[in-house]
Amino acid sequence: MSEEAVKPTWLERVGALLMREPEDREQLVELMRSAYERNLLDSDALSMIEGVLQVAEMHAREIMIPRAQMDVIDISEPPDKFIPLVIETNHSRFPVIEHDKDHVIGILLAKDLLRYYAGEEEFNVREMLRPAVFIPESKRLNVLLKDFRANRNHMAIVVDEYGGVAGLVTIEDVLEQIVGDIEDEYDFDETEDDIIPDKSGAWRVKAVTEIAKFNTTFGTRYDDEDHDTIGGLVLRQFGRMPKRGEQLTVDNLNFKVLRADSRRLHLLLVEKKPGVK
Repeated sequence: MSEEAVKPTWLERVGALLMREPEDREQLVELMRSAYERNLLDSDALSMIEGVLQVAEMHAREIMIPRAQMDVIDISEPPDKFIPLVIETNHSRFPVIEHDKDHVIGILLAKDLLRYYAGEEEFNVREMLRPAVFIPESKRLNVLLKDFRANRNHMAIVVDEYGGVAGLVTIEDVLEQIVGDIEDEYDFDETEDDIIPDKSGAWRVKAVTEIAKFNTTFGTRYDDEDHDTIGGLVLRQFGRMPKRGEQLTVDNLNFKVLRADSRRLHLLLVEKKPGVK
């Protein structure tokens, strides 16, 4: 019998590991991390499994975009007044309000504004609105994701116990808890330093690291007049919110995004360009 015929499959190896019958979530996560250390799982698979477990315990209030940061369209404004906001924010959907943010009357899809540019004489924003979905702050994310998929919705308005609008959450925000802003091999404890060496010879740097501290460590002279943190400086260089894996070079340093979500940077990998001391 050949060696390949008796070699256990990936699923069989993981299954054998799980025969230890974990008694709670913590033990299950421990087993998954043990599988990672034994090269039975890669880092992306481990991150997604941990993300799925995490989503089952989280609520809408924990990831929602707060009311104050919501980009909304006022139904009383003409298109030529709110379209610059649509272009600047680059969102695909916008809550439409009447009078104030507690009165969300529907959701406008940015693509529907093409009819305005097409020159329709009877362009009426109110008639284009899709129904808004309202959910409580306590809604569990795994249930919300199921609802999003079943109803083909991409956005929900989060309301507090008094019925006031507390914020909004999108399907992308939920999915990022699984495949984006979750614990992975690049995480390090909040109590550790903001800048730590990486085994590759680079450095892992928290985006909230103050520019003054970054300059001291790397011998740079980045200006902190416009931005207090290195994350703010990197965002300015990108000119937009970068995704995980994107990178750029500033002077003699290369910055790679290790962790980011739709609203902020979390962690960077910083490396000096070859030949630079």
